[in-house]
Amino acid sequence: MIWFTSDTHLGHSNIIKHCNRPFTSLMEMDTTIIDNINSRVTESDTLYHLGDFCFQKRWAEKYRSRINCHNLILVMGNHDPANADGTPKAWFAKLFSRVYTLTYLNIQINNKVQLVALSHYAMRTWRQSHYGSWNLYGHSHGTLSPAKNSLDVGVDCQNFCPININEVRTQMGENGDGY
Repeated sequence: MIWFTSDTHLGHSNIIKHCNRPFTSLMEMDTTIIDNINSRVTESDTLYHLGDFCFQKRWAEKYRSRINCHNLILVMGNHDPANADGTPKAWFAKLFSRVYTLTYLNIQINNKVQLVALSHYAMRTWRQSHYGSWNLYGHSHGTLSPAKNSLDVGVDCQNFCPININEVRTQMGENGDGY
């Protein structure tokens, strides 16, 4: 199964107040988010994390080790540690199966191929956006109005859980032409 999430901000205590998250402590937030990932995503699934994984270097390896999914793919966010050219820091990149700044997937859904643009930031247009492709993004923490064929998969919009491709398809049907 293919899963998506974004903006976990593990180890970032100020995100609780900045985004009005319903947690009383950093430990409660981090534990809830990681438990939600592990309760839905199996070791053999693929989880695309669309940026802002965690806040501090000292915690990154610890948080990654607590996530059971082996195939965790990161699309870089603005809070992920990067070099001046935007590439991930080497110590950070090694925590993930692959790391991108933007990537496209062709996903088979009900005998049809669906093109999906994965980015940290919402896009107004993207490859084949006028032909039914989708954009999954994070960054905005639920502050953007829904747009045709776009979906914020960040934890603030998805009950602090990752969502699978079938759930994306359902939500896309509610947000515009979708699938």
